[in-house]
Amino acid sequence: MSFERRLACTPMALVAGYLQACAISDPWTGQPHWWLQVLSLAFLVWQLNLRSLRKSSWSSSTWDNPRTEPGWGSGFALGWLFGLGWLTGTFWWLFISMHTYGGLNSVLAVLAVVGLAGFLALYYGFACAVFMALLPSTRTTGGGASTVLVFAALWTLAELARGSWLTGFPWGAGGYAHLDGPLVFIARYGGVYSIGFVAAALAALLVLSPRLRWQSWPVYAGLGLVLASGAAGWAARECAVDGTAGFCPASAAPGKPLSMSVALLQGNIPQDEKFVPGTGVMDSLRWYGEQLRDAQATLVVAPETALPVLPRQLPAGYWESLAARFGTEPQAALMGMPLGDMEAGYTNSVVGFKPGQTEPYRYDKHHLVPFGEFIPPFFKWFTQMMNIPLGDFERGSVGQASFEWQGQRLAPNVCYEDLFGEELAARFAAPASAPTALVNFSNIAWFGDSVAIAQHLQISRMRSLEFERPMLRATNTGATAVIDHRGQVTHELPRLTRGVLLGQFEGRTNLTPFAQWASRFGLWPLWALCLAVVLWRVAATLRARS
Repeated sequence: MSFERRLACTPMALVAGYLQACAISDPWTGQPHWWLQVLSLAFLVWQLNLRSLRKSSWSSSTWDNPRTEPGWGSGFALGWLFGLGWLTGTFWWLFISMHTYGGLNSVLAVLAVVGLAGFLALYYGFACAVFMALLPSTRTTGGGASTVLVFAALWTLAELARGSWLTGFPWGAGGYAHLDGPLVFIARYGGVYSIGFVAAALAALLVLSPRLRWQSWPVYAGLGLVLASGAAGWAARECAVDGTAGFCPASAAPGKPLSMSVALLQGNIPQDEKFVPGTGVMDSLRWYGEQLRDAQATLVVAPETALPVLPRQLPAGYWESLAARFGTEPQAALMGMPLGDMEAGYTNSVVGFKPGQTEPYRYDKHHLVPFGEFIPPFFKWFTQMMNIPLGDFERGSVGQASFEWQGQRLAPNVCYEDLFGEELAARFAAPASAPTALVNFSNIAWFGDSVAIAQHLQISRMRSLEFERPMLRATNTGATAVIDHRGQVTHELPRLTRGVLLGQFEGRTNLTPFAQWASRFGLWPLWALCLAVVLWRVAATLRARS
């Protein structure tokens, strides 16, 4: 068997998929590698291209031969295996929550992770199947240029479907690999999925460029302009904070900065003790109570379920002392805790105290975690196999009011809510009340000392770039950090340590193009654009065959 045939064997798609996971956040340093993301995806395109040709001929002379095999079945297999390797390598740490902390049998936990990855990989399998079905006609009728656009559109549709259907689980989308790359400037215009579209087009272009005809010059020109703009922005990454010196890709119109000091609390409460009344609960209440009492910053932030019990379950006088503490001093506090009762239901919430208020501020988590905060229909049997405090929480509304304090409008989001940029964008619909800063409250102790911590930090960085807003991250075990409006980490605590992170942040008032259109239309413009490209190609295919 030739070397080319060995590389084109189906299992290699699984390896390429795992490299995609490493590109988004490698398992050694946790850093993204944009070039590896493009190359691993280009390998998949190369495999799809080879599979679409006659099996009896592996030469390039068959490019212009219209008698090619569609091979949609092999396309599905390649796309599904690529997605399986990618997604399993991305969120393998779900095994820790199910087995280590949930007590689920290790074999069943592995099967659950692989099963989830395999289900979500179906999106990419279908995308590659359609691509293979359209590939022969794009060669013979589109001069090859449409092949690049069709692949990028189909791949982006798969990403959008994974991120929105069945409540969505977009963790590890390909665009996150480009946080420190030349395509990062696209974030403020189109968000992470637009970055993924351009990256997919580049991957296809790497493979198909030798075959593109002269009519394809608009594709080259368009992608060249994107890369040139990205290179200019990348070279000027250290431009002035106010955006007046040089070209700053993530801060073209920063707006008036609003500075404030902040103390972010990281309790490092062991997950297997966090909800145990005699140990973790008392440790949490004692430590966070002390830090909330003694912090000197203008704003104090405690993470998700920092107070792990309902207000009525707190020790006598605890709630009243917090209200009195921040009712008189020129300071404010935001802290995560559960709220509710049996009649109204329970919520995963954020409570805020500040001087002069009559009632505490309240934010209720909207986007709940499947199997963690709500149990999907027909899956109660699965959650009953684990020893985890699971439940069906009530959802808060989209676009809840911000916490206003000393000119800042602070918009909370709880844990993996910051994956859904289109939902955060709803808060920017009215410019006068748009957030000046975002605040994430998380507890990733469920996943141990794994790459999940680095991945979540990258997700928050992307949201900062999309909205040009600082992101304050208060977490139980990490990464507790201050991210500025350019997506750069300015302050960070070491993971898995107990401490208080003191820092400064500057809120912003400008609205990025992404914030403006996503706040009105969500992600529908991207859906429409990608669907239009695919339908255009389908129509051309039908005309060519008639």
